[in-house]
Amino acid sequence: MTKVGILGGTFDPPHYGHLLIANEVLSKLNLDEIWFMPNQEPPHKKKSDSVENLDRLQMLELSIKGNPAFKIEKNELERSGPSFTVDTMKILNDRYPDHQFHFIIGADMIEYLPKWHKIDELIKLVNFVGVERPEYSIKTDYPITYVDVPAFDVSSSMIRERVHSGMTVRYLLPDPVIDFIREKHLYGT
Repeated sequence: MTKVGILGGTFDPPHYGHLLIANEVLSKLNLDEIWFMPNQEPPHKKKSDSVENLDRLQMLELSIKGNPAFKIEKNELERSGPSFTVDTMKILNDRYPDHQFHFIIGADMIEYLPKWHKIDELIKLVNFVGVERPEYSIKTDYPITYVDVPAFDVSSSMIRERVHSGMTVRYLLPDPVIDFIREKHLYGT
C-alpha cells in the first residue's frame, strides 16, 4: 500500500512553510509521497483574485521541482465550485484503491474540524495529520496523528502584502517562485 500525504491549500503563493510541513510529515510518518493539492475555491477562505489557477500551479511546480517524493494532485482544480475535502477523498480513494491517504492540516483547521462538510463521513476516508501552529488549540475529539514541525511563521497573505509593498520575500519562498512573481507581475509588482 502506497502511503500518501495530502497537503491542500490555495498556494497563493507556495512558500517554504508549505515545503517544511510536507517534508517533516513525509519523514516522520515514513510516507511514500506528498501530494500538493491546490484548491479551486476553498470553502473557508478566499484566494486572491489577482492570480489565475495556472499561475498558482506553475509556482507550485517550481517549488517542488527536484524532490521526487513531492507531486501535484490537480483533482480540485479540475472541478468547479467549492472544494469539499469529503468529495475529493471519495474521488481519490476510488481512483487509487491501493493508496492510504493522510490529510495534513494546521492547528487552525483542527479547531475548525467540527464545522467541516460531512466530517463524520470524511474521517472514515482519510487519516488526519495535525501540524501545530502558534495561537491555535490542537484539542479535538477527532482521530488525528500529530507531527511536530519546526516553527516557521510565514503565510501566503503576508508574502502577498510584502510583494505588494515592495519588501523583500527572499528566504520566505524559493527563488524560482520569486522570479516567476516578478516576471508575471503578480500581487501588484
